[in-house]
Amino acid sequence: MKIIEPSARIISEFNGEEVLKLLEMAGRTAYKSEDRVTSDSARAFIAGIIKSGHESVIEHFNISVRVVCDRGVSHEIVRHRLGSFTQESTRYVNYGSARFGSEITFIRPCFWQDAPDKTSEWESAMKYCEEKYLSLIKLGAAPQEARSVLPTSLKTELVWTANLREWRHTLKLRISKKAHPQMRQIMLPLLKEFQSKIPAVFDDIQAEE
Repeated sequence: MKIIEPSARIISEFNGEEVLKLLEMAGRTAYKSEDRVTSDSARAFIAGIIKSGHESVIEHFNISVRVVCDRGVSHEIVRHRLGSFTQESTRYVNYGSARFGSEITFIRPCFWQDAPDKTSEWESAMKYCEEKYLSLIKLGAAPQEARSVLPTSLKTELVWTANLREWRHTLKLRISKKAHPQMRQIMLPLLKEFQSKIPAVFDDIQAEE
């Protein structure tokens, strides 16, 4: 059994300043103000577009993110219908095979860091699920059959692609204190990465203290 931490990182390669110039070009089409484009006008223009609520302009660029999380969090993620998702398949992936070390990987719950008794109970439950899954595989069950004993804490990976407007919407929802703790665990660092790479688009989104 392996226990890991969740993560999320941008995997698209792009130049943030060039993205802003693309968005400015698209946005100025609406006002026919292309003559006002300068070498450094994009950031202020996009910041103004966002402040005015004219966010359809930032739909002109997509970004892909690789997420490592548990199955419970992934079920929430794929509800963002404007995103595109490719997810690790428990139907076809055989965790009993040698390439996975004949073991199952789980995501450590972040909310029991100071509760060793609860953590111990959780680890026992994960170990039991792993034993039963591997036993079913050895008995000839297909992965899509054996997966019926896998828990919500099972590690999964997915590539998530969405336009910038959808990323803004998603981040605002998922960094809220009302969001699930394990969702916030991956979304708060992801917000910082977005802000560092395309600041004018995400600067106004602030996490609740």
